Amino acid sequence: MKVSPKRIKSTIFSLTFASAIASISIPSSLNPSITLAKMNEAPTTRHIKELPLGKSGLPEKRVIKQLTEGVTFISIERGKKSNNEYYTVDIGFFNKKTDAAMMIEDLKNKGYDTYLHTIKNDSTNDVKHHKLGYLVRVGKFPAEKEANNLNKKLKSDGFLNAKVTYTGFDSPRTTGLWSIHVIEIDRHRFKGTISTSLAMDKVEGKETVSSMAKRTQSIAATNGGYFVMDAKDGTPGDLAGISVHKGQLVSEAVNSRTSFILPNAKNNASISKVSTHLSIQSSDGAKRELDGMNRQPGFIRSCGGVGGDLPTQLPMHDFTCKDDSELIEFDPIFGRSTPEGKGVEAVLNAEGNVVEVREQRGGPIPFNGSVIAGTNEAALWLKKHAKRGMRLTTKHYLYVDGKPYAAGKGANIVNGGPRLLKNGEIFVNAEQEGFHANEEFFYHFGITRHPRTMAGIKANGNILLVTVDGRNPERSVGTSFKESAKIMKALGAKEALNLDGGGSTAMAVGGKLISHPSDAAGERPVGDSITILPK
Repeated sequence: MKVSPKRIKSTIFSLTFASAIASISIPSSLNPSITLAKMNEAPTTRHIKELPLGKSGLPEKRVIKQLTEGVTFISIERGKKSNNEYYTVDIGFFNKKTDAAMMIEDLKNKGYDTYLHTIKNDSTNDVKHHKLGYLVRVGKFPAEKEANNLNKKLKSDGFLNAKVTYTGFDSPRTTGLWSIHVIEIDRHRFKGTISTSLAMDKVEGKETVSSMAKRTQSIAATNGGYFVMDAKDGTPGDLAGISVHKGQLVSEAVNSRTSFILPNAKNNASISKVSTHLSIQSSDGAKRELDGMNRQPGFIRSCGGVGGDLPTQLPMHDFTCKDDSELIEFDPIFGRSTPEGKGVEAVLNAEGNVVEVREQRGGPIPFNGSVIAGTNEAALWLKKHAKRGMRLTTKHYLYVDGKPYAAGKGANIVNGGPRLLKNGEIFVNAEQEGFHANEEFFYHFGITRHPRTMAGIKANGNILLVTVDGRNPERSVGTSFKESAKIMKALGAKEALNLDGGGSTAMAVGGKLISHPSDAAGERPVGDSITILPK
């Protein structure tokens, strides 16, 4: 499908589960610090299964509140801090047991009490290895302070990769704690809009979820897709993958990676593989591939691009591929000006006519036009085929599960990955979607527990937005990919995917942050959010 570049352009209850199912009555009280809409007058009864986190029978407390017609908020606190978990110091990750054994011998010779922790894979993902590797660890402490003191000593002895961790972040036997927040949207009852918000309403820059929620007067909001955090990897705030905002294509896809297509008047919500194909043609007949949109030329965050990117055109998460010859389109939604640098820029008016050619990159983006920036060979192409008075036509093609997709005026798409559920079954395609650069990366990203944000779709069309707090043994340890998938399945999702997480995980209700960010600095500014709007 061809898309115009300007248009694609309460309830509180606490219980310990002695059986799998408990029947409860739901009154209408809620923590008064959160301002929410009133519940229906008549209490309801629901059958709720305990979440499949930790062993069966752990204590679980839920808060359920109807925010508005068709939008329900659920807060779940599960588990208890385990007496068997402790703080320790990781010395290093090893693919071979013999290498780990040599490190253990070195540590023992220096007087350290050390042990080996084997990292096992699970069958719910597409990574083939049964054992991912081995961690060498030193010390077992009830308090983090003691582990920090040992860590300093280890570094002074030359073990520079030493790092303090808590075993509850990767132990298969942990009992928690877990703190989970859920927003469920009934598409048949809710009369508002589910949309995306860009940080400060543009690509360039970042903003917290709670700030976006207040600014848009949303009923509730969560963080959205992956984005560029640091200037060394491109334009901070740029979405690292597909972004369609209110019908406008903002950022090209990490091709064939799973993304969240939000519902609109024309299409239902879906969790699908999304790809883009962009091209440009001059009025003199010359055609060329357009490498990307609204990002720093040469920097392809999470890879999965086109045009000879190095070292790969396959998805590679948290890695920045490079290409020194690119054509990048900049729309007004990017910001006021294009990034500075060597190259050539063609400034276009609303009709696509070239009104100015700049001999270097960096300058204003016209309010009713666009800028095409080129580097190296692509800059030479612009010089030849984008002279003043010529016309450039860009075409944007969007594909969902390999088929042309008619986005429509109100379309919104958020990048994510990996997929968590497919047709109601756990299906974590981490390797296929670039979350397995190597065994160590996958262990840290997918097996270790972290804060997570997930989106899901139930069989009846209801939408689930879920956040899990993490990296805090006193509040919530977080979840792995497998545990995230199990949560979504237990909540009734048929399809689900992972969104950006870690320090980015945030949920706001009524403009107030209700999740607990893991960054020491507090809530992290992000690139976009998913917002539930009253209209």
